Amino acid sequence: MRKQSRKGGGGGGSDGPPNGRNAGRNGKPGKKRLIDYPRFGKSGFKRWMPSWKQVLSLFLIFFGGSVAAIGAAFAFIPVPNAKDSIKLQNNIYYWADGSEMARKGDTNKQWVELSEISRPAQDAVIAAENETFRTDKGIDPKGIARAVYNMASGGETQGGSTITQQYVKNVYLSQEQTLSRKAKEFIIALKIADDKDTILTGYLNTSWYGRGATGIQAAAQAYYGVDANKVDVCQGAMLAGLLKGAALYDPTLNQGNHDRMQERWEYVLNRMEATKVITAEERAKCGQKFPEPISVKAPASMQGEVYYLVEAANQFVMANDKSINEAQLNRGGFQIHTTFEKDKVDALKTAVDQVKNESLDTNKREADKFVQVGAASVNPSNGAIVAMYGGDGIENGHYSNNADSKVPVGSTFKPFVLAAAMQYGVQTKSGANGQPTQINSDSLYLADNMSPIYSKDGKPLTGDDGKPYKQRNDGPGKPGYVSLKRAMQNSYNVPFVQLGQDVGGKTVEKMVTELGILPGSLEPSSTITFPLGTSHPSSIRMASAYSVFAARGQQIDPYSVSKVERDGKEMPNLTRNPQPKKVLEQAVADNVTDVLENVAKNGTGTKTNSLGRPVAGKTGTTDAGTSAWWVGYTPELSTAVGMWREEPGNPKLLSLNGTAGHESVHGGDFPTDIFTRYMKIVMKDKPIKDFPNPAPWGTQVDSSGAPISPSAPASASSSTSAESSASTEPSGSKSPDAGESPSPSGSSTCQGNGNGNGNCGPSRSPKPSKSPSESASGSPSAPPGGGPGGLVGLMGH
Repeated sequence: MRKQSRKGGGGGGSDGPPNGRNAGRNGKPGKKRLIDYPRFGKSGFKRWMPSWKQVLSLFLIFFGGSVAAIGAAFAFIPVPNAKDSIKLQNNIYYWADGSEMARKGDTNKQWVELSEISRPAQDAVIAAENETFRTDKGIDPKGIARAVYNMASGGETQGGSTITQQYVKNVYLSQEQTLSRKAKEFIIALKIADDKDTILTGYLNTSWYGRGATGIQAAAQAYYGVDANKVDVCQGAMLAGLLKGAALYDPTLNQGNHDRMQERWEYVLNRMEATKVITAEERAKCGQKFPEPISVKAPASMQGEVYYLVEAANQFVMANDKSINEAQLNRGGFQIHTTFEKDKVDALKTAVDQVKNESLDTNKREADKFVQVGAASVNPSNGAIVAMYGGDGIENGHYSNNADSKVPVGSTFKPFVLAAAMQYGVQTKSGANGQPTQINSDSLYLADNMSPIYSKDGKPLTGDDGKPYKQRNDGPGKPGYVSLKRAMQNSYNVPFVQLGQDVGGKTVEKMVTELGILPGSLEPSSTITFPLGTSHPSSIRMASAYSVFAARGQQIDPYSVSKVERDGKEMPNLTRNPQPKKVLEQAVADNVTDVLENVAKNGTGTKTNSLGRPVAGKTGTTDAGTSAWWVGYTPELSTAVGMWREEPGNPKLLSLNGTAGHESVHGGDFPTDIFTRYMKIVMKDKPIKDFPNPAPWGTQVDSSGAPISPSAPASASSSTSAESSASTEPSGSKSPDAGESPSPSGSSTCQGNGNGNGNCGPSRSPKPSKSPSESASGSPSAPPGGGPGGLVGLMGH
């Protein structure tokens, strides 16, 4: 009876249906469900496994829905009017005070029909960008899939690879990399794929060629002064090469661009011959003679320094807002607020022009030709670039921004080595627990010309020729052991090359990058002469790095744009106004400033004394006089001025020796003069601010191995009688920039045969005599062992 009652019940016993609510009499299904899922009459895994009918139904529904969606999109997404994309729009640039600086737009825009474009110009673009254009279906499925995957995974975005896809992207004013925009591009490309003439006409008229030119007609005029129907094979190949990126391939911007374009030009010509749109004879007419573009005619609003300021602002925007690319920026319509201050820009240009006009005469001296100056000024309190000098102006054929040029900075690098030694310490073969010891600027180092350089463990270093390496100063004197403060004042090479070994090249490199110097501008830190400025940071980065000392250890990346707007709305993605970060102890920064203030007051930067206010800074001069620098600062402003000679089209630096009739040119000459004149203008009537008094820091040490005052740290501003008594420098032997001429990196600088005779042997230098104060205090003598290779008596690693 119990069994029978379970069967008769409607609650779904063990022999009943799995779902009692849908069960009818005798175990049969109740009311039929629209979708039988979970499946009736099944148990376990099978109950949740869709039937083949369900799978097929779902597929048909999805497929049909997709087809309908694509059909609807195909019907409702319009094909943009290509001519609308070249409507004239300006970018407006503003000074820091909000007043208008310049308007830059692609005013050189003209639409021409395909019949008005020469066949070589058409064929060159097809050969360069999409050889199968005339026969393909307009889309590259692999390229689209790759782009979609990269966007979805957060990888690098990529554009369409066919001319059709690139044309569609050109006419879309919104350039954001999104899936929806890619989908729209795909639909539009399908709709127009068969109309090849329309596509090619639109592509040639909407592509960006640089020089403010959108479209082939504007480009032909901008680069060759001809209409598009007159472009020949050689010119067409060059213009087609620009489509890969005018900023990298415009041959008039710099030598690197010229080299890249020459290679690209030859590639395009070779592809034209390979695809049989030109014959071998037509290809041979171009030969190896690159069709050099004509000089650009700059609009009045972009002449002088404004061109360089605008380009610097553009580069900053593109680097810091990934939603804005070059093509979009050059379509116009942006309001770009810069950090540049007009009075300071004008003052910097005035200072450069005055010095050049008073000193250079190209009719008298060959060495006065091709002299270049690059300069930048940074506000230490916020990192804003307030002024730049980029060159003589594009109206005079100078296109590259000298403030961003890369030439060796010489001895202006030495303060970075000192800062690293004070912040991180030096290490030698003996010391407390092998730990590096932070030192101060009173520490004594050998400064004799032609001195051997030793590794941390006291072993003499060898050059690339296998001989003991000896470092030279700029002058022949033998001042003996001098304080690092005095070594900086006179810019001796030997002490800082040795200090670089004691600190370690990697540690110096770490300090340099923390101060804001870009790693890509650095030479290998393993080279012996790395501390002497063989690297090539820009004026902008040097001014910014020194601003850390002025800001008492706070580093802020330099920036040139504070805000970007479009259609009245601020662009939200711009990374700007970076926050300060502490990279130096305040006492270290103040002590470095104290050392550099002494350089300006008593050393190689004495021209700055005429300012009548505290200035800190350092001169720099490179080997063979190929560049000369001054980087200086007050509490309010940090400015770097570089000078070099470089013939247009030839990246090899020429010597400054003989310039302005000077036998040799040093950083204390024209660069310091330019800085001083500039500061006199911008600081006129401004209250005088003093640098902070440096707090005591570090330990005063003796690089021969003798500790000095080990029980009490010495102030970096104090003097040492040990230095005075050790000096044997003859009077008048110091050159204007003594010591700033590094020998070739990694080579031995010797006099003798390298076998221990003459001046090349691994001799030991005598330690300095004790100062009277040290003898009176009863300080212990130097420990035995140990040579001049590092601060042997106090620290090790």
